[in-house]
Formats: sequence, structure tokens, C-alpha cells
Amino acid sequence: MPTSSDRTRRPSGRRVRARVPITAALAVVVATGLLAGCSVDAGAPDRTAQPSASHTPLLRTGVPPVALPSASSTPPAPSASGAAGAAGTPDATVPTSASPWHTRIVSTTFWVGEVFDPDASDGSQVLSTYDGKWQAHYGGCDGVVSGTGCETERRTAANGWFPTAMTPRENPFYLDLPYDDVNDRTGFADRDAVVPWSSSAPYSAHAGDQGFSFMKNRWVMIRKDGHVCYGQIEDAGPGQYHDAAYVFGTDDARPANKRYNGAGMDVSPALNGCLGFAEVNGEDDRVDWRFVEAGEVPAGPWRTIVTTSGLTE
Repeated sequence: MPTSSDRTRRPSGRRVRARVPITAALAVVVATGLLAGCSVDAGAPDRTAQPSASHTPLLRTGVPPVALPSASSTPPAPSASGAAGAAGTPDATVPTSASPWHTRIVSTTFWVGEVFDPDASDGSQVLSTYDGKWQAHYGGCDGVVSGTGCETERRTAANGWFPTAMTPRENPFYLDLPYDDVNDRTGFADRDAVVPWSSSAPYSAHAGDQGFSFMKNRWVMIRKDGHVCYGQIEDAGPGQYHDAAYVFGTDDARPANKRYNGAGMDVSPALNGCLGFAEVNGEDDRVDWRFVEAGEVPAGPWRTIVTTSGLTE
């Protein structure tokens, strides 16, 4: 979720991303035509290009570059070994990392372009805490444009759970967890001590660097009722922004968040479909999840486009 009001006050000298009011963000969206037809914004920057040195991408060892599909192409359907298929066959890959499982976690659904509360500072997915132009960089509304704006849609295995009305420029298998290591004051201050991979390269070289996220683009393995899918972290939330005990704990702690039925994760429409959620936009589905390294992520529709972009104002 975008930066909340208590995350806009930071000590001087730290990187500060200007918070755009949601009404202003919507005006920009309409003016640039991002909501019109949910089409790719031709003026948006090429997210496959190497960002500037001040925004180094979080490149993952073991994840080869992949070609972006053309606007007319259809993403390949996943193989039985890559995701839960029509018969619900789970992926057989077993991660070798020591990251613990977080079980029976309520997961809600969010999507790029969603505005669920125009009066709340964290009520829009036009931007994320890591990308001030998330919708533009993603390629548009990750759903269907209606008279009320950008709405979600039911996804199916027929096209790899990709959106039906647009071609994304970034990975449609995305999620958030309630730890913002950049724009939340406590999250940033504590990340070197609580993020398990903070002492490993390339993160160890960015201690105290608010221009580099330890969370963005990290891979997460999620399972539900025999379905196993993978996604990348591209935002923070829901409801909390430095819940280290839950996100990084080893004792299966419950999320601190009390809103949205106590949800501890938001998943994208692609993950919603891949995991077989009962509701397209509800708060009763529960999942198990754990962090995994990029080299442990098997082939599947989540590897069609891999997001590598760094922080963006």
C-alpha cells in the first residue's frame, strides 16, 4: 500500500518520496490516458532498461532475463510442474532455504490501479511505497476499466492467469507484506537488524541507504489447498508497515493488523486465480507462505516477466 501519513515525516538527510494526494494521482491517470482501455502507456519508461546508479535494481541470481510478450501475444499456459493446473496439481519443487512457513494467513486481493479509498493516504494502488508511478510502469490498470475506474477480474489458467485487457510490463504475480523498509521510519531504522538477508550481498552494501530496498522484488512461495504459486513483493501492507515479528518471525506469529479480517498479505489478481481463491475480492481466503530465493523459483507463469526495477520516485 502507498505511504501512510505516519510515514511521511522523516529525519532530514534521508531519502524522501513526495506523497502524491490520491485525487491528484487520479487526475494524472486520467490525463495520461492510463485508464482509457487499460492500455500500455507509450510514454512510460522502459522498465527493462538498467535504472540509474541511484536506483540500482534488485537483480536476482538464478533468474534469467525473459522477453516481454508483445501486445498481441498470449502468455504461455503453465505446465503441470509450474503451477496448480486444471486439476489442482501442486508444484513439486521443495525450496531448500531455511525460511519458515507462515500458516493460515488471511490474504486479501489488491491490484495495480485500484482505488479503494480516495480519502485515505494508503487507499490507492496507482502508486506503491516503492514506486511513485507504479501504474504507469506496470503498463496500466491490472484489470478491467469500468465507469467507476479500474476493477479486478477473475483470472484463469487458460492464459497463465495474466490480465485479459492489457499486457503488463512487470510481473503480474505480485504481493505485499506489512513491512516497508524504505518509507516507514521504524521499518527503515530496524531493517538491518530484522531482515534475514540484510547481511548478504547485495544488501549488506546498502546499510543505511534509503535509496535501496531490501524487500522490493523478493520472491515468496504461497500455497493454498494444494495449489502452489510464486510472486514478488512490490508494495507494503495491509494495514501495518513494520510488523517484523510476523513477517520475519520464526514462530508463526499472527499479523498485527486487525483490519480486513486481520489480513497479513495482499495478493494480485494473478495470484488470486493461481491459488484458487474463493473470492475475487474478499477477505476470507487463507494461505501459507514463506520467503524463497530466486534460484528456488521453478518455471511457471510467474517467470514470464520478472520485475527487476529499483525504487522510483
